[in-house]
Amino acid sequence: MLNHRVILLFALATSVWPGRVSAQEPLTGAQTPPPVVFAPAGKSQTGERIQQHRFWDKKNAWLFAGVGAARTFDYFSTLNLRQRGDQEVLVTNDLVDNHAAFAVVEAAGTGVSIGAAYLFHHYGHHKLERWTSIVHFGLATSGAVRNYCLKTTHPRSAP
Repeated sequence: MLNHRVILLFALATSVWPGRVSAQEPLTGAQTPPPVVFAPAGKSQTGERIQQHRFWDKKNAWLFAGVGAARTFDYFSTLNLRQRGDQEVLVTNDLVDNHAAFAVVEAAGTGVSIGAAYLFHHYGHHKLERWTSIVHFGLATSGAVRNYCLKTTHPRSAP
């Protein structure tokens, strides 16, 4: 069981951090810095500066790590749920019982969340970019807590 935890944590760590490292590489001679955009006269530049940020900034890194941690919490709470004899509702029990496949599904969920946040960032919807991770973190955490709060299913004994 410990090996599955290590593999899952490694998969989550490698899916979150490589983009951050490559995003901070120095510019080479072939690369050019991004163009500087000036706001027209009369418009407030402070609002535009607040909205513009790098995708792998510190805040997003923490939000993505939180989503990964919440998905890890959900993974272990769902395994605990199955070990106590209860049934999984959102995915098949066969998927949950195959620990490696279920770990891939949880890691893919984290990746999809990061991808959705990137799309929002790319098209300038920075509030939605942040809220994607915040909502995903909240839903995954509340689902995991719910799994732990469910009563253990006791098999009925024959009379």
